[in-house]
Amino acid sequence: MPSIRLHDLRHTHATLMLRAGIHPKIVSERLGHAKVSITTDVYSHAVPTLQREAASKLAALVYGGSA
Repeated sequence: MPSIRLHDLRHTHATLMLRAGIHPKIVSERLGHAKVSITTDVYSHAVPTLQREAASKLAALVYGGSA
């Protein structure tokens, strides 16, 4: 089994939470970051589809239907 650093577990924890759709503010609080912007800057790679999902949800709100 490869050695895993605590930092790796922390990074995996944050990445999995963001990919599961947990709000970045919640993830930020769990990590102890002073600002949510730190979390979103560091972990932006974990949620590459956020812009597309946001546009889809807005379109569903405006035009009706499901996102």
